[in-house]
Order: sequence, then C-alpha cells, then structure tokens
Amino acid sequence: MNRRTLAIVAAVVVCVLALLMTLVERKESPRSGPALSESVYNPYPPGILPSDLDSEIARVLREVDVIEDRALARWHGLRHPILAGQPPVLSNIGTEATETLGELMLFDKNMSPNRNQACASCHMPYAGFGGPIPSVNLTMIAYPGTAHFRVGKRIPQRHPYSPFFPVLQYNQVQGLFFGGNFFDSRATGYLLRVPDAEQAQGPPVDTQEMGFPDTACVAFRLAQAVYRPLFEEVWGKGSLDINFPHETEQICATPGGAAVFGGSTTPIPLSAADRTRANTVYDRWAQSIDSFEQSVQVSAFSSKFDAFLAGKYKLTPAEMAGFRLFDGKGNCNSCHLDGRGTTLKSNQADTSSAAMVNPLFTCFGSANEGLPLNPRDAFYYETKPDAYGLTANPYGFGYRDLGLGTFLRSGFGSGPIPNASWKQYAPTVDGQMQVSSARDVAMTPPQCPTTEAPGPYFQKGFFHNGYIKSLKQLVHFYNTRDKYAYPVTSGHCPPGTTEKVDCWPIPEVKNNIDMTSGNLGLTDEEENDIVAFLQTLSDGFTRPYLNSDTFTGACMRGGSAATQGNELLIPTPSLPPCASAICGALPVPNAPIP
Repeated sequence: MNRRTLAIVAAVVVCVLALLMTLVERKESPRSGPALSESVYNPYPPGILPSDLDSEIARVLREVDVIEDRALARWHGLRHPILAGQPPVLSNIGTEATETLGELMLFDKNMSPNRNQACASCHMPYAGFGGPIPSVNLTMIAYPGTAHFRVGKRIPQRHPYSPFFPVLQYNQVQGLFFGGNFFDSRATGYLLRVPDAEQAQGPPVDTQEMGFPDTACVAFRLAQAVYRPLFEEVWGKGSLDINFPHETEQICATPGGAAVFGGSTTPIPLSAADRTRANTVYDRWAQSIDSFEQSVQVSAFSSKFDAFLAGKYKLTPAEMAGFRLFDGKGNCNSCHLDGRGTTLKSNQADTSSAAMVNPLFTCFGSANEGLPLNPRDAFYYETKPDAYGLTANPYGFGYRDLGLGTFLRSGFGSGPIPNASWKQYAPTVDGQMQVSSARDVAMTPPQCPTTEAPGPYFQKGFFHNGYIKSLKQLVHFYNTRDKYAYPVTSGHCPPGTTEKVDCWPIPEVKNNIDMTSGNLGLTDEEENDIVAFLQTLSDGFTRPYLNSDTFTGACMRGGSAATQGNELLIPTPSLPPCASAICGALPVPNAPIP
C-alpha cells in the first residue's frame, strides 16, 4: 500500500471516528430531535407569545410523526418500480412514488438544524395546510422556527392549489403582475418554471423557519434519511452520492444567520462538482414537494362546491344566497374567480353554465386591501440579537410590509428579483399581497367544524398579517372598511366604537389600495350568507381529506365571530417613520409612506 493510499485510508478513518463521536455526543435519536443548544430567544414583551406555545409545538410534532409514519407505510407498500419506455418512466407507480416522496419530505423533522421542525410544522392538513396552533393564530401570527423563538412576519400560506399559480409575469397590456408564490410573489418560478416548487426551497434556509445555513444541508440530511432508497428510485441511483466534508454535521446543526458563518450562504466547503450535485438535489427536493401538493391528497377538488358543479349536491338557501352575493353585490368574484361572470347589480343573476369545472378561486394577481398594521405580529419585537448573533428585524416598528413592492426592490425581508426590468414598477404595487385561493379557507379539524365563534371552532388568522380572526370579520372588512374608517392605529378606536365592527384603523400601507371593496352595502345577513358559501369550498365532502383526522388539540368555544380575538387586542405603540432602508429604497414609494 503506497503513501497516497495510506493517507486516504487514514482520512476516512478520521472522518468515521468524528461521525461516531458526533452521534455519541448527541445522545438522542434523530426521531426525537436534540434539545436546543442555546437559551430560548425571547425579546418579546409579556403577552406576545401564547402561554401554551411549548406544549402546542410538542403536540404538532407528535401529529407530524403520525403522518410521517403513514407515509412510510405507504412507501413500503408500493410495488417495486420498473423503468419502461423511452424516455424511461417509472411504470405504473411513478406518480405515487414521487408524491409519496414529497410527503415524506414535507413531514420530515430532520430537515432543520435541531431536527425539531418540518415544513408541516406550520402547514397541517386539518387546517387546509395552514397554521395548526390556534393560540399562535390568535396572537403572534407567525410560527417559531427551529431556533426557539425566532419567528417570521406573516401567517403560513395554505398549500392546496398553490401549485397552479403560473410563473410570475408582468402583463404589459394590463400593467399588472400575475403569478408567483408567497404573499410577495418572490417564488417566481424563473428557474424551475413552477413557482410552487421554488416556494418549497424557501423555508429550509429561512433563518426564521427551518433555518439551515446552506441549501446543501438538505442533500446531507436526505442522504441519511430512511427513505433515501425512494429518493434514488425516483431521481436516480447515486443522486445523493456527494462527498461531504467532516464538518458538515456541525455546520448543518447550526441555525442560519449565525455570526460564525460571516454572512456566507454556502458555508459547507464542497468541490465545484459536489456543489452542483447538491444544487440538483435541492431542485429535486422542490419538485417532489410540489408533486405532493399538486396531488389529490392536497389539492383535492372534493368540496361541496365541486359536488354542486357536478350536479351532485344542492346548495342550501344560505349557501346559494352567498354564492349569488359572491358573484354579485359582494364583488368577491372579481379577484377570487369561480369560473363565472361577476354580476354587480342587485337585480342580476348569472344563469350561465360554469365556464370551468375546476375553478381555483383566484385571479393569480396581487392586491392591497388596506389591512391595518397588526401590533401582535412578533416580528416587530425581534430587534435584539439572539444567541447566534442574528437580529431578525433591526427596524422594529419602523418596518412596513410593502409585499410585492419590497420584492421588486430586492428589499429587506424578501429576496432578489431575477428580472431587473421589473424594479421600475415597484411603486405601483407597494402594499400588494398575493390573491390566495379561497378554496379551503374555512377548513378545520372534524371536531372543530368551523372557524367562527361561538363554535366549537378552530381559531385561524386571515390575510398576510393575521389581523382578521374570523371569516365573518373578513367579509365585514371588505364590506365596511371605508364606511367605518378612523384615523387611528389598532387598539386605539374611539370610545363608543368596537374595532373590527364599526371601527377600522388606518391601513399599514396607504398606497395602491383596492377600491373595488370597502363599502359594499351588504347587510349583516348577507355577510353571513357569504361566509356560508365560503364554507362550501372546503375539501373533504365527496371523499375524506387525507390526514385531517390527526388534530389532537382542543377546540375553542364562546364569544361572537364579529368580535373574535378582540379580547387580545393590544394598543399599537407610537410608530416611528418607515425605515429608509424600506420606504426610501429606489424607486421610492409614491406617495411617501409615513
């Protein structure tokens, strides 16, 4: 054996010993996840974090394990795939294999530094793949990441029907943007040509979420996953054969944004060839998750409304009245397209056949509905560095969420634009957020059959900042935003008024507000009818919605849907001017944002 061979063998032995030492020091199985290595990050004043946060996170992680075990069982029940045809296809089981792989990834807690957060930690089936913790939805809005308690700034968006959003494009004739994923459309689809797949690439390396410091950590953990054989069946033998250096384990166990990385986005020192392989794996990760989210397990088209379109369900009088209002006086259908025309006059009714049998209830565009700033959003308080040296929001209440406008400037809290020609349009879209599908907006666990008080109900948050707490409030906001507008911030409505009932505080971003709503003239009963119609859009009517039975938490009871959550309103502090890094970035907003 020559010296070069001996050196290679010695290096391998050192790496193996280092790995064994790492496993011994961890003293915990990957299943349970190690305890946090740093003190809990808590820059928040009393009352921002819910008192049951720790126990509720633990509950959701137990539920995640249940669904992961079901997916593992389904994988083990698949027939052995056979490649056939030219180009080769996984004959007979290719669809199920790819979708099952995506599900296993979505519910894998190992895809985070502390092995304590899966994608599904913020997106559970029983909530329409939205936020699964009622107390979080009621208070702090966004969900804690792998490093407790770092949090983001927006509610988790629902997964169903998000795969159908097209690649972000500027329509020059209409002067509007369409497509993309995330509230600010930053998952454009420019590379993979599927925005939903590119959306799946965000949370694993978001410092406030799953928090890996390097995208290659996903390939590293996939190479250790029990379902690695399925990945290699779907994407090719050897696709996870990457030469990771011995320090990879320590790097991937450290949350992103840590000062130790010196701002590097690729701290794992891979060769050029292995970096390319790891990037390809990250794309396969995204495509697999998108495959699951496109599947009938998630985007199911199994609601009462789908049965109605097929002539297999008759809407109740309230549901039918709400449907007509949705298409008419309520003007909902001008953005949440249901495959029919919008009939705005009270004496009109659309009697035509449905133009689509699978309407997605979105226009794929963006709009600023004039939501007030929500002082309960925990992001405003993350002004101090955590144990790793990360300060998530150095601007505090000087932060304003400009949505699509911030993205087009490649601004703070968003991402870089892949098309420089878009930047000029930023002032025309400041404050705009994606028009999400209205499908599954009302989905709740079976034991909590509604989002509305007095219940029993499952508490949700609505719109990007979770300010709205019930569908009744949501419809009432569209109906009366301008009628009951007051020049105050949240928590400061005048005596004799009730916030969200007959007082709406000023918008967080006054620019580009959608004026097709705000004073619709709906009666209280008509608002309730629209809520009844929205509840027909929940999947699971014609066939069970997979894994919607896994909720083990408690339903909420009492109160009124009109004032739901008001007992937890807190006064907005005196707001400093919008930080110049946000509202002074070129091209500057027009008019200036205070």
